[in-house]
Amino acid sequence: MPPGDPAGPAPDTPDPALDPLVQSEARRLAAESRLQANPALLAEGWERRFVIEGARVAEYVRLYESLGFEVIAEPVHAEGAQDDCTDCRIIAFLEFRLIYTRAKQSDAAQTPPAHAIDPRQT
Repeated sequence: MPPGDPAGPAPDTPDPALDPLVQSEARRLAAESRLQANPALLAEGWERRFVIEGARVAEYVRLYESLGFEVIAEPVHAEGAQDDCTDCRIIAFLEFRLIYTRAKQSDAAQTPPAHAIDPRQT
């Protein structure tokens, strides 16, 4: 190969094969920011972390529990989305979950709220 002749695309040039994946992730992130957090959970000291597909919920629950957090994995409901957010409705349909965490409470206060969903049963 002659000097200066690159063997492929420049290192800073994105691989076009990744375009659909990047676009999909961008849409998911945009939709996530437009989903409303559960105000009752926020009032109880829970912190909304992120939206994740249902198949990966148990993985993140174990991770946060191993770090000493309580975890709730709440289903995404289409009615919690802004009216013009089509991707939000798709995320709800695909059974994504909103992950909430909070620092562990004392033993007397560890009863989860009545509306909490056991993430291991999703």
